[in-house]
Amino acid sequence: KLIVFSDDMDGLRKIPDNVPNREMLEEDRDKPVSSVRDPFGEHESFAHHNNARLRAFLDGFGFDYEFKSSTETYRSGQFDEVLTRMLERFDAVQAVMLPTLGEERRATYSPFLPISPVSGKVLQVPTLERDVAKGTIVFDDPDGGRTELPVTGGHVKIQWRPDWAVRWTALEVDFEASGKDLIDSVRVSDKLTKALGGVPPVAFHYELFMDENNQKISKSKGNGLTMEEWLRYGAPESLAYYMYQSPKSAKRLFFDVIPKATDEYLQQLDAYNRTRGDANAVALDNPAWHVHRGAPPEQGSPVSFSLLLNLVSAADASTKDILWGFIRNYIPGATPENQPLLDRLSDYAINYYEDFVKPSKTFRLANDQEAAAMADLAARFKALPPGADAEAIQNEVFEAGKAAGFEPLRTWFTALYEVLLGQSQGPRFGSFAAIFGLDRTVALIEQALAGDLAKA
Repeated sequence: KLIVFSDDMDGLRKIPDNVPNREMLEEDRDKPVSSVRDPFGEHESFAHHNNARLRAFLDGFGFDYEFKSSTETYRSGQFDEVLTRMLERFDAVQAVMLPTLGEERRATYSPFLPISPVSGKVLQVPTLERDVAKGTIVFDDPDGGRTELPVTGGHVKIQWRPDWAVRWTALEVDFEASGKDLIDSVRVSDKLTKALGGVPPVAFHYELFMDENNQKISKSKGNGLTMEEWLRYGAPESLAYYMYQSPKSAKRLFFDVIPKATDEYLQQLDAYNRTRGDANAVALDNPAWHVHRGAPPEQGSPVSFSLLLNLVSAADASTKDILWGFIRNYIPGATPENQPLLDRLSDYAINYYEDFVKPSKTFRLANDQEAAAMADLAARFKALPPGADAEAIQNEVFEAGKAAGFEPLRTWFTALYEVLLGQSQGPRFGSFAAIFGLDRTVALIEQALAGDLAKA
C-alpha cells in the first residue's frame, strides 16, 4: 500500500510569504503546524488546510493511498514502542547524529523535541536527564522551568532524520522516494533505522523541480507553479505525463511548459493507439500506458493544444462556442460529445490564452522581405481550391518562404508568428490556416500588411 505521510507536527519555523494573515501566523510561530490557526479561515488548523489540499489533489488523480498525519500518529501511540526504544538507545542514536552536526549544535543536540505544556511550542532544547524505566526526559522549558515529559503519546516530536527512522521502523516502510538533495540524509536515517532495530527501505532519489529562472522551488517563497494552477490550464493527463518523464532529470515547473507537455502527451497517446493490438508493440514503453494505468483511451485529439491556442488567439475566441465553430468546419461532424478530450482542451486553451498569451501579445510590422513574401503567400492561398488540406497549405507556406530567399527557412515561420499572431512561435502554419480558414487567414495577412495588427 502507498502511505502518504504529512509532517504536520513540525514546528512552524518560517512564515510563508504567499499566505494571508501573516501576523496571526507570527503569533503561532514554533507551534506544531497542526496547532497553528488556519490563515485562510477554512479549517481547524493550518495543517488541516494543507492536508485537505494534498488529499484533494491525490483524490483528483485517483491515487489509492492511506493518509497519515504525523500529529495523529504520534498521539495515537503508534510510534510509542519505537520511541521508547530510541530512549533506551539514545547513545547509539547520538553516535550516528553528532558527527553530522556542527560543533555548536553538537553541544546541545537531542533527537527529542518536547512540546511545551505551557506555550505549546516545539522546543529545540537539550535533554538534561533520561529515565528509561519511566520513559521520560527532563528538559528546561523557557516558559515553565525544569520539566519532565514522557517521550510517548505525542508529548515529543522527533528531529527529522531520526523521525524518518522512527517512521520507517514503526510502519515497516520498504520503499521511500525523496529528492536528490536528501541523499545524505537518507544514508543517515538508514543507520538510525538499523540502530532502532528496523530495516531501511529501498530508496529512490528524484531530481528537483525548478522555477522558470532555474531556482529551486520553495514552499515559503511560493515560486514556481502549483498543481491547481496547472490544472486550470492543462489536462490532468498532461501533468501526469510531465511528472512521469525523466524522474532523474531536473524539471522546470512554470506556465510555459504546459502547452509543450500537453502536445507531447497527445503525441504519445496517438502513438499508442496506432500500435494498439499489435502483438509486437511494447505497451510499457509508451508513457500513455503509465499515465492511464494500463488503459489509455482509444481516442485522442485531432487538434493539438498549441494549434488550439493559436486559433483562440487569431479568432479572439473568448467562448468555447466560437472555438467549436472553427473546429466543426475543420472536422465535419465533430461535436463536444464525440470529441470529449478536444472539448476539454478547448476550455484549457481559452483559460491559458486569456491569462498568459493575450496580456503579452506583441505584434510587429513586417520588413520589406517579409511583406513581399506574405503578399505572395496570400495570393497562393487565394489560388488554392476550396477544401485544400493542411499539407497542401503547408507546401505553399514553404514555397513562399523559399521563393523569398529566407535563410534559414525557420526565420520565415518566426516572421509569420510574430507579424500575424503576435508571438514568437506556434504550430505548423498550414494546420493553423486549415482550421482558421483560408479566407480568414488571407484577411489576417492583409490586416498585418496594412499595419492594423501592430496598431492594436
